[in-house]
Amino acid sequence: MALLDKDRLFPIDSGARGLARALYETVCTLPIISPHGHTDPRWYATNDAFPDPAQLFVTPDHYVFRMLCSQGIALTDLGVPRADGGPTQTDGRKIWQLFAQNYHLFRGTPSRMWLDHAFETIFGFDTPLSGDTADAYYDRIATALATPEFRPRALYDRFKIEVISTTDGALDDLGWHQQIRDSGWTGRVIPAYRPDAVVDPEFDGFARNVAQLGEMTGENTATWAGYLAAHRARRAYFKTFGCTSSDHGHATARTMDLPQDQAALLFEKALRGECTAEDADAFRGQMLTEMARMSLEDGLVLQIHPGSRRNHSDPMLAMFGRDKGFDIPGRTDYVAALRPLLNAVGMDPRLSVIVFTLDETAYARELAPLAGVYPALKLGPAWWFHDSPEGMRRFREMTTETAGFYNTVGFNDDTRAYLSIPARHDVARRVDCAFLATLVRTGRLSETDAYEVAHDLAYRLAKQAYRL
Repeated sequence: MALLDKDRLFPIDSGARGLARALYETVCTLPIISPHGHTDPRWYATNDAFPDPAQLFVTPDHYVFRMLCSQGIALTDLGVPRADGGPTQTDGRKIWQLFAQNYHLFRGTPSRMWLDHAFETIFGFDTPLSGDTADAYYDRIATALATPEFRPRALYDRFKIEVISTTDGALDDLGWHQQIRDSGWTGRVIPAYRPDAVVDPEFDGFARNVAQLGEMTGENTATWAGYLAAHRARRAYFKTFGCTSSDHGHATARTMDLPQDQAALLFEKALRGECTAEDADAFRGQMLTEMARMSLEDGLVLQIHPGSRRNHSDPMLAMFGRDKGFDIPGRTDYVAALRPLLNAVGMDPRLSVIVFTLDETAYARELAPLAGVYPALKLGPAWWFHDSPEGMRRFREMTTETAGFYNTVGFNDDTRAYLSIPARHDVARRVDCAFLATLVRTGRLSETDAYEVAHDLAYRLAKQAYRL
């Protein structure tokens, strides 16, 4: 018994389903372009075996442990490390058994589809995971992980990954990327420049981080000019490792374009720790515009990931630290927020600004109309809480009428879960083929065009948008 339906996510109508299947067959084996994600460059550098099934599938994946947490299961019982180094479960088999006993919680979710895809296509399972099958699953996966065929580099080749981008802080020395380069391995793993820690006055240790930025670059980051020069230097260093993009995770999409003397005064205020919440948001907005100008100089694509209300639970933040499943979407304005940046540089076709959203209400009302007219602006795919079959379909339905296909950038998987990468791309390709088949069957797209668009969405657009 297969875990996966071969026609999953295709239309119910038999004619559209047949066309969707035919379209999918032309793109399902294309190489994977993964231009934005959060896999650990250490994996590719050391090529060590993954430690155990729980450490691979459960403990690091906030999609998984947040669902279990919602049912009252303690993160410590799932092996999630505590910020204070306190006790947490370390027995992988016990963690796995707890996960398997509660696997029914994922019914109907994209996580279930991704997990089942990995279980069937990578490890050959044909019976569902449950409390009764937990040990059999654990033993087969653990045995496989001990073999060379399941090391990170071998899986990179098996997944047909052409290029994958990690996301690395501005203060990262990129040592793992250097080790990858020195190893002579031919896999293409590149960094993305993520400067949140040195552009957000509300980030813990902001002033200290800015000082470290100066030490790393030899620039005087106590001054506005030196601070900007330090960013240029770090971006140039990242580019030596193949970096093609910067990435910015802000609470809002706000941009600013202050006169340079006013920006300098705001920066000095931030260094003194005297920023109000309004000041901090204004400074982050100013830095988005500054980064856009730097992108015109060095060619890096600018990604904006706004709208996540980070670390919603103060107790969980205190106990486990950041990025533990308590980031929640919020309403986000784009029309007014992006106007200063777009007024400054939005008409320059040399610039590529890719905007994501967690606020789906903005797609048809704001984002698609903006991307449908400004040459510099492109729409990132359905992201995070919405990288589901339904979210991907809604994205196409709400943006295509105004922005078309070619003001979007294909698909990126944005994942920390390495073995979910093929599953996520497979879902995106199926959903897009289903959408295209529906357009053809309703007389809005020719079949010939549908085949070309399917290839573009699965492969070419991501490669083009991220300059890969």
